[in-house]
Amino acid sequence: MLKLPIKKKWLDMILAGEKGDEYRQIKPYWTVRIIHWLGFPDSETEAVLELLRKQETLTAKPVTLQNGYGANAPEVEVMCTLSIGTGKEEWGASPGKEYFRFHIKKIGKLTGDDVA
Repeated sequence: MLKLPIKKKWLDMILAGEKGDEYRQIKPYWTVRIIHWLGFPDSETEAVLELLRKQETLTAKPVTLQNGYGANAPEVEVMCTLSIGTGKEEWGASPGKEYFRFHIKKIGKLTGDDVA
């Protein structure tokens, strides 16, 4: 399972249904993790990135969004598809910059210490 650290502001917006995508920079750290999460070997990285720029993945996969790094940090499992493209500034994206875009299709139950 892929785990994405996320700021409380963005997590709250996702839980409220106000934010439909989560973004990650296209850098080696995230690229390796995402390629493996999708089930591809490192040798397929460039081909996968090219495809993600053309279309969104067809099947949603689970991702854990976690606010903080502690053992009991608030987290939620979401089902996401993935593409590469620009994002919305109001959701934290820089204008004109490409990101891995996690399209949230289903939101699970929030767990962790700070859950009311």
